[in-house]
Amino acid sequence: MTGTPIEIRGTHEPATIAQLERCANLGSAVRGVLCADGHLGYAQPVGGVVAYEEHISISGVGFDIGCGNLAVRTDATYAEIAPRLRKILRDVPRHVSFGLGRTNDEAVDHAVFDSPLWKEAGVEHLKRMGREQLGTVGSGNHYVDLFRDEDERVWIGVHFGSRGLGHRCATLFLEKAGGREGIDVEPALLPQDSELGRRYLAAMELAGDYAHAGREWVVERVLAILGASAMEAVHNHHNYAWRERHGGRDLWVVRKGATPAFPGQRGFVGGSMGDDAVILEGVEGAASEALLYSTVHGAGRIASRREAKRRFFRDEMEAWLRKRDIALVGGDLDESPMAYRRLDEVLAHHADTVRILHRLRPFAVFMAGRGQVDPYRD
Repeated sequence: MTGTPIEIRGTHEPATIAQLERCANLGSAVRGVLCADGHLGYAQPVGGVVAYEEHISISGVGFDIGCGNLAVRTDATYAEIAPRLRKILRDVPRHVSFGLGRTNDEAVDHAVFDSPLWKEAGVEHLKRMGREQLGTVGSGNHYVDLFRDEDERVWIGVHFGSRGLGHRCATLFLEKAGGREGIDVEPALLPQDSELGRRYLAAMELAGDYAHAGREWVVERVLAILGASAMEAVHNHHNYAWRERHGGRDLWVVRKGATPAFPGQRGFVGGSMGDDAVILEGVEGAASEALLYSTVHGAGRIASRREAKRRFFRDEMEAWLRKRDIALVGGDLDESPMAYRRLDEVLAHHADTVRILHRLRPFAVFMAGRGQVDPYRD
């Protein structure tokens, strides 16, 4: 057991807790948090939060730098969308790319490619790949969903990150720092004031800006397909390091698969493809402070991808979706609802630190198809 204070919500495998304890006992770590959706990750658990005084954790941020969620409330109602749903189900994959490569031939450009961060990070050689992949969703647990809220208003929700740019940046700096890939390894830490640390922070910020731009680009395309306008947006990273003030100290708070939830700050948290999502906000209190103002980013896996494909069957997954009247385009058993915890049960462990603002019921889910394995893993 580490001497660093650790706050744990929910029930977890001993290996997941041990992984967080190892992270919290290295470098200048001063506090650790494990959210209720936590499970083993690369060096630091998904759902794990570690605060450092002087270090940034490359492993803690992870390979999919800036992975996050964007939810947009539209001015359309479900009744207006429903008669055109069959066409929408065809049009979204035509204009938004899932899996590997790009299926649409629309040129994508953005101000992010003019950022000085490319030079500061020393990753200008990755700009061409970044241009080719901006706005692609990828595969795995990344998605575009259509929801309806309690007022039958339609929401668009997307989840993905910085694609190959983030993965290549993480791999590059992990190697330079002498770190190792894997589950049972120590996290690679960089002093904030070192030259490599400053370059990594520039790369992290760049990848976060890139992921943010990609999610906005995708939502704009889906809005056009729906013939709708955006009324409000909720946008958060959950694989990132923030400089924040806690307990009178300035700290680097590294959240892997955890959503920032300061008082009044909203977040979009998805369940599985067959469950409701929520819009929530953080609340003030000692319990929130103990969690470093962090909450879950999803429901959390209870079966690995490989295990899910062994244990579950396609007809089970399809029956679950039919019962809830959800149309699925793509998707595979590794993302089956049975492979995840139930989001309400996870959120119950954080009920004293967040407030639910909206419940979003999915009616269309878009993911990469069967057999498409994304090399840009989280």
